[in-house]
Amino acid sequence: MFNRNASDLNKTLMILLSIILATLVGGVVSVLLAATLSLSILARFADKMVAYAVGVMLAFSLTDMLPEALELGLNMEQVGWILLGGLAGFFLLEKATLWRHDHSATNGHVSNQPQVAMIIVGDSLHNFVDGILIAAAFLADPKLGWATALAIMVHEIPQEISDFMIMLGAGVPKFRALVLNALSGVAMTLGGVLGWLALDRLQIAIPYILILASASFIYISVADLVPQLHRKCKPQDTLIQFMLMLLGVGTARLAHLLH
Repeated sequence: MFNRNASDLNKTLMILLSIILATLVGGVVSVLLAATLSLSILARFADKMVAYAVGVMLAFSLTDMLPEALELGLNMEQVGWILLGGLAGFFLLEKATLWRHDHSATNGHVSNQPQVAMIIVGDSLHNFVDGILIAAAFLADPKLGWATALAIMVHEIPQEISDFMIMLGAGVPKFRALVLNALSGVAMTLGGVLGWLALDRLQIAIPYILILASASFIYISVADLVPQLHRKCKPQDTLIQFMLMLLGVGTARLAHLLH
């Protein structure tokens, strides 16, 4: 009896350790891979890559996260109201961040653009949900857990690249952008551990968290990034921006298919 209990305990602990390792791979490693591209090759094009980020975020929000919330049991009206509430909440968050920015400026401090705070919040929510999904997969079958973690890592890379492009475009130093994105990646591990502890209760919250993450991406894209793109009105600039947006949409769609 004692040996059986010890064996069950060891198996449970191995699953927990596997979840922690897999979520670190899915979250932090994807950030590091995205950083390798974003902070070297793409850094010089950060201002132009904002259009790419818009395409990625809108595609993930409208064709990935919101449909997934519907598949998990919410109806269209519920999704609409939660999305509206999320957009209103991020509007107030941006107002608070702008107020803090103005207050810091009067005291001689420099603050980053408010969308940086919102992109970290939205990405952390998305990563948290991915952590819960990895935990659910491991509790079903460890092989499925590792396959899910690998798929999520591939899925996350274009999203993380868009985050880096937004931060670099907002004037965030490279090292700070790396740290902020890595911290949002750790939210995946938190989701994994909490999913292991209380999967049934957390699964109920997944669609709501997905909609809030989607609201953050939509708000940042439409309210903050698109107005930046409109500052350049030349036909060639518009063409480049539109092509980059389509590239972002295509990248998100490819990552979704791989996922």
